[in-house]
Amino acid sequence: MHSQVRGWLAHRTSRVDQWPVARMVEQKGEQRVSVVLPARDEAATIGQIVTTVREALVERAGLVDEILVVDSRSGDDTARIAESAGATVVHQDQVLADMPPAHGKGEALWKGLAASTGDLVVAIDADLHDVQPGFVSGLLGPLLDNPGIAFVKGFYHRPLIGDGVVDVDGGGRVSELVARPLLNLAWPQLAGFVQPLAGEFAARRELLEAIPFATGYGVELGMLVDVLDRVGLDAMAQVDLGVRVHRHHDLQALGRMSAQIQLAASARLARQGVLVRSPETSTLVQFRRPSVPGVGGLDREIVETDIAVKDRPPLREVLDRRRPVAG
Repeated sequence: MHSQVRGWLAHRTSRVDQWPVARMVEQKGEQRVSVVLPARDEAATIGQIVTTVREALVERAGLVDEILVVDSRSGDDTARIAESAGATVVHQDQVLADMPPAHGKGEALWKGLAASTGDLVVAIDADLHDVQPGFVSGLLGPLLDNPGIAFVKGFYHRPLIGDGVVDVDGGGRVSELVARPLLNLAWPQLAGFVQPLAGEFAARRELLEAIPFATGYGVELGMLVDVLDRVGLDAMAQVDLGVRVHRHHDLQALGRMSAQIQLAASARLARQGVLVRSPETSTLVQFRRPSVPGVGGLDREIVETDIAVKDRPPLREVLDRRRPVAG
């Protein structure tokens, strides 16, 4: 690991317990803080997350001013439960509704940025179990403490639980197999981020509005690269949030995520002048065991998924185009 990354790790990595809530409230001043949760079919967890943040950080501490849940076309009671727990709920397709619709987590985050009002924006995933207030206050810590920091990423231990066995750091498989190798090879300055695909981050609004958002699961990797390009490594930080317990995806879902991450990386390499061959198709072919015997000796069912992603433009450009011309 080169010396720039080692120096960054020493000065820009902290733990959640270094950022007590009372101190963060003192440093907040007149700034508004929004917590944004992109959510699709998260009825099992969204209520507890919203309740925890509301009780601890809105009502008791006054650190958070807004909890915004972006309902990403859920088919369950995600929206109703989130609203009952005290969140403001917006539906993804109703924000900037005149724009052609797009799909994926990055789209929900981009729409959440557009609908939120905070000077500082914190994003956390909506599938977390046992979420703690520190997931929000810890991410805000470096931003409130140091005006030179513009972006903060969370990291944690991610246990993989299955068949009665717990692998304490077995989660984050796509990070280790796809994202980390890509970053080390193409953007080595970002090699010090422990969880490059973590859904928990905080940033200043002016920065988030100035960068594009990959619409799918490439949003986290794309955001790291774009923030680095925009403000440089010294304006970025990371905070150890402890342990993150969440729902795990099956292997095929991880394959689709991986493909979208590689597409987001390819788009940014091309933007930086690195010759990258454009894919001839955005269809991902996968195989799974069928419920009935296969045909022609292939004991597999062929599954084809369109994994195409696009970049939503920097939000500030969109909003500026909508302003009426003076005179």
